[in-house]
Amino acid sequence: MGSCKVPYSVLLLYFVIGTFFVSQCFAIGVDTNITARLLVNASDAAGQPIPDTLFGLFFEEINHAGAGGLWAELVSNRGFEAGGPNVPSNIDPWSIIGSESSLIVSTDRSSLFERNKVALKMEVLCDSEGTNICPVGGVGVYNPGFWGMNIQNGKTYKVVLYVRSSGAINVSVSLTDSNGLQTLATANIIASASDVSDWMKVEVLLEAKASNPNSRLQLTTTIAGVIWFDQVSVMPLDTYKGHGFRSDLVEMLTDLKPRFLRFPGGCFVEGEWLRNAFRWKASIGPWEERPGHFGDVWMYWTDDGLGYYEFLQLAEDLDTLPIWVFNNGVSHNDQVDTSSVMPFVQEALDGIEFARGDPNSTWGSIRAAMGHPEPFDLRYVAIGNEDCGKKNYRGNYLEFHSAITQAYPDIKMITNCDGSSQQLDHPADFYDFHIYTSANDLYSKAHRFDHTSRNGPKAFVSEYAVTGTDAGRGSLLAGLAEAAFLIGIEKNSDVVEMASYAPLFVNANDRRWNPDAIVFNSSQLYGTPSYWVQRFFRESSGATILDTTLQTNTSLIASAITWQDSNDGKNYLRIKIVNFGGDKVNLTISVGGLDPNSIQLSGSTKTVLTSGNLKDENSFNQPKKVAPTKTLLENAGTEMNVILLPHSFTSFDLLKESSNIRTTGTDSSSRASF
Repeated sequence: MGSCKVPYSVLLLYFVIGTFFVSQCFAIGVDTNITARLLVNASDAAGQPIPDTLFGLFFEEINHAGAGGLWAELVSNRGFEAGGPNVPSNIDPWSIIGSESSLIVSTDRSSLFERNKVALKMEVLCDSEGTNICPVGGVGVYNPGFWGMNIQNGKTYKVVLYVRSSGAINVSVSLTDSNGLQTLATANIIASASDVSDWMKVEVLLEAKASNPNSRLQLTTTIAGVIWFDQVSVMPLDTYKGHGFRSDLVEMLTDLKPRFLRFPGGCFVEGEWLRNAFRWKASIGPWEERPGHFGDVWMYWTDDGLGYYEFLQLAEDLDTLPIWVFNNGVSHNDQVDTSSVMPFVQEALDGIEFARGDPNSTWGSIRAAMGHPEPFDLRYVAIGNEDCGKKNYRGNYLEFHSAITQAYPDIKMITNCDGSSQQLDHPADFYDFHIYTSANDLYSKAHRFDHTSRNGPKAFVSEYAVTGTDAGRGSLLAGLAEAAFLIGIEKNSDVVEMASYAPLFVNANDRRWNPDAIVFNSSQLYGTPSYWVQRFFRESSGATILDTTLQTNTSLIASAITWQDSNDGKNYLRIKIVNFGGDKVNLTISVGGLDPNSIQLSGSTKTVLTSGNLKDENSFNQPKKVAPTKTLLENAGTEMNVILLPHSFTSFDLLKESSNIRTTGTDSSSRASF
């Protein structure tokens, strides 16, 4: 580092001006004397295609990501099954409106649905007349949803429920505030005794007259008698593409332009015990008939309204490829012996037929009956999750691999075993690679795949993140380390086919894991720095990676791609650089392989992700405290001097004319510069 030297003759002037100027001059000297140089070979011959599938999404039912999140159902425990099959059972979070003298609420096994027999029984003791008059507003039950229902003025909500009674009914179906004092929308179900002597399905549309993010559903009456309720649902009508997904959360995903969607887990697929593992056959068909299950890894009930069919639909809605992870007969605590695993193999084959089969096939016909006669584009399956070290995994895997290869030879299969450092001992198209670690370690892992064999299966980095104290609940530090790691993946995309961050979602009311990419509650959401880092890579899939050389001893890592904007057809050169250090860096960028005037000043931009403190996080109050800022790049060209802020991630998007590209083979000056 240099200092800000001045002649003796002007020292008096410095004294007059004061020490403030001296300190500023010294500070500038410190910042501007850390230098580096980046060489980019932008010639056609030097580029290598990046897989179309490089960056995507991994969804797991964790942190109430689906139940109470992405799946827009507002009622929690809508079928009263969460308390278990035995009765009487816990109806939580349903609660009673009224006293013991006016109402007795219990459960019994009287439902018309064979796979979920528990129903709610409500004995109303008070009446609209006589000695025991019901209180104003009636008695009944209410459901607060998943930490409050977000009801918005002017929006319409569809209420579906099943009801039967010992006599005529007049039941108010209402959306109210959390105390039941303000009614946002209401309607009455009026039916004769003969209408409800057996189970009757009722559908009601409620238009909200006010907004409240902490609302609840109420079912109340002032008429004595016995009423049973079952399968009570409240869904907003404005779900994403009408398919049941919460629109604002899906839009956060579409902004990432994902190329694949891995689902439904994760440990959710395995279960602590096999009896509680996610089983796809129990998650399809009419939602009322799905039994739901207790996810014993993340310790909460899901009614499986977000099931196998809905995941496939979501992938299609996102215009991305589904990657189905299924159980291979192994959980965290028990496993099926390979000699007995064939029923699990058949279940996987049936699942592929459900997704891809002809609408006249056994399982394809069920998909068609659910509203999707055309097959889904299922090309990838993962045989288990993080099971490689378990006793029966390899034997079970080989049974699945053999059967799927025979029935669906085009399906690409993913093993749980890591093939990045040694050759696999079993056939696979891809191997799964998971990494959760500190910021410094993940930053160093930018070179993890530099020396991986270029022969054999490719890597699927399906779970990565900075965790622990470095990450907090989503810090700038975590995002910068992840950015460096992703640059390393991008530069090794000849051997890494796919990559996705994990976990994707967290409901702020049920944090089972920190950090996560997208944080939400009933009405709010924001992206952590890790989410914003992924935005920098959304054009990388299917782009062209260029050769880059950094001449520096500083904590920089860089990559360069060329890509075409699908909206306007314009071509860009994107240079991404992580400055992991605490000092500003003067960087000279030299782009070879292009004519000197091929970069357009108008339309070239710079995007920077940084903040005042490495541990800065976003929040509901400051959702974009750490978020990218985009500005015009005034000195865009093939030779640029730029300043990289300390602890920052910077992207330079240079608008270029594709007709001006020159290949290395015809440009001797370009060859010499590299």
